[in-house]
Amino acid sequence: MGRQRLPVIVSLGGINGAGRASGHHAVARMGYEALDAAQQARTLAALASMMGLESAHGQEQYILDHTLVRRVEKSHFDVDNVLWNQRFPTESNGHPVNFDIERRHLPEAIPPSWKVTPTSVTHVNVNIQGHQEFLLPTNREFEVKAAGQLPTGYEPGSLYASRSHPRGLEMSICAASDALGNLGLDWEMIQRKVPADQVSVYAGSAMGQLDSAGAGGMLKARYNGKRVTSKYCPLSLAEMPSDFINAYVLGAMGSTGATLGACASFLYNLKNGIADIRAGRARVAFIGAAEAPINAEVMEGYAAMGALATDKELRQLDALDASVEPDHRRACRPFAPNCGFTIAESAQMVVLFDDELALELGATIYGAATDVFVNADGYKKSISGPGVGNYITMAKAVAAARAIVGEVALQRGGLVQAHGTGTPQNRVSESEILDRTAAAFGIQGWPVAALKSYLGHSLGAASGDQVTATLGMWHHGLIPGINTIDALADDVHASQLAFSTTHRRFDPAEAEYAVINSKGFGGNNASATLLSPVATRRLLQQRYSAREWQAWQASNEQVLAAQASYDDGMIAGAIDPVYRFDYGVLGDRDVELGAHSMRVGEFTVNLDLENPFL
Repeated sequence: MGRQRLPVIVSLGGINGAGRASGHHAVARMGYEALDAAQQARTLAALASMMGLESAHGQEQYILDHTLVRRVEKSHFDVDNVLWNQRFPTESNGHPVNFDIERRHLPEAIPPSWKVTPTSVTHVNVNIQGHQEFLLPTNREFEVKAAGQLPTGYEPGSLYASRSHPRGLEMSICAASDALGNLGLDWEMIQRKVPADQVSVYAGSAMGQLDSAGAGGMLKARYNGKRVTSKYCPLSLAEMPSDFINAYVLGAMGSTGATLGACASFLYNLKNGIADIRAGRARVAFIGAAEAPINAEVMEGYAAMGALATDKELRQLDALDASVEPDHRRACRPFAPNCGFTIAESAQMVVLFDDELALELGATIYGAATDVFVNADGYKKSISGPGVGNYITMAKAVAAARAIVGEVALQRGGLVQAHGTGTPQNRVSESEILDRTAAAFGIQGWPVAALKSYLGHSLGAASGDQVTATLGMWHHGLIPGINTIDALADDVHASQLAFSTTHRRFDPAEAEYAVINSKGFGGNNASATLLSPVATRRLLQQRYSAREWQAWQASNEQVLAAQASYDDGMIAGAIDPVYRFDYGVLGDRDVELGAHSMRVGEFTVNLDLENPFL
């Protein structure tokens, strides 16, 4: 087999509870205490801009308190007074239920137990004999009160003409725009250089769009006596983030879609992009996921499974009295005594180029995504229980790293991003998988990061949080500690692993690879192999001549300047998301068809395909 193209990571973007992914600001917020004064100031400035504050001056504590995992804010829903419809059965017992009502509120089918008498042109009297069921609007306290939320004040839909988009799609627009702006290259120039069918976009949501502007509104509208709109159904689809990115941000016409694997969905999409570039089917791939599950209905579903950490359970962990509110900041406690995961919202995106295009355009090299391995668990006793598939994905991901960086660099440690949900089952099963994998490959003291302690679990976007954070960790030379825990649980396997409750500095040149681990509901296991910027550049220098490498270095200076300018503009609040509604729309007359090529607008598509089977 000939030499394959290398999928190089040339940009990242996104938003989660730690802030903005571009500029590596989100990782800086997670490791805030370990930063120097200048880095802290810039981190606060970036967050202040997102939160709509005039400046970060005098706002440090407010900004820190209103980021990461925290008590659910009323902008999502009031956890102390969640709206509920309680069943309210009545019996007349010889005394009819009697009330007046406007005619327009009468049901289309009058129940047989109702006697309806007109009282005016607009009103009637209703007399009910016997049994009648009502739904009584009421309120109740929600048992789960913590979530990983976007920074307070950041409303993605207010930044562009969102037209009642579901929150997950609003976040998709902002994440894709962030990755595009952080690219430091003119997108229209790239479109002129790369054939239209060689730009792939893979992005989606594991849950779909379930808030009131999407499927949530569609499913509960009639139940709440409201009208179903024409937007609810189409905008709720799970692959809609990729559709929005194609239609309103990039104008892309290449391969697209979303591969769903529950909480491993981002890595499933990354696998598609890597495969396209390695096989030569695409030269550019935008990979992403977006999830906006912080609403009462979705959280009630996970709580009913016993998956989420409730206030009652958190009090029990900390031996608190029933009247004391638990520390919601510490709701997610990976690999420690814990009681469940903490749901979160996030949209993350990375951009891949093939190595030749990256060098030609002077793109910044953040690393490389070489492989994603996906394996199911096989037969299972419980669809939600852990299985053996993750052993296969982890072993393959580490073996892939060894094949590229070598035995010495492999055993020096690299990084491993644990799925680390904060559930009792996960802490045992995943720690054993990581520990046994490290032992099999001779790795000792393997540094383990568990970022859900800061961000919560953003479901399909969770491994996107891990990937973009890994790039930031290489940039800062910093692994955020698992600071929500006091110590590991007694049943955690850690003979070969290095957990830390405090932030750790490391030499990025010594950590040449990272393995991103993700365990999805239903047995959807995925592990990705990433190469550090140092390892990627060394590999590229082996693939290209000294002259080509020097040309890339010269071109990259302009790209770096453009990226710095973009970051400054975002902090200043001077850059809006890219949203091109009704822009450059092509129709039938824009298509020219030939036997060997076709033209779509300004873009050419080659039709001289080869027989791949001879």
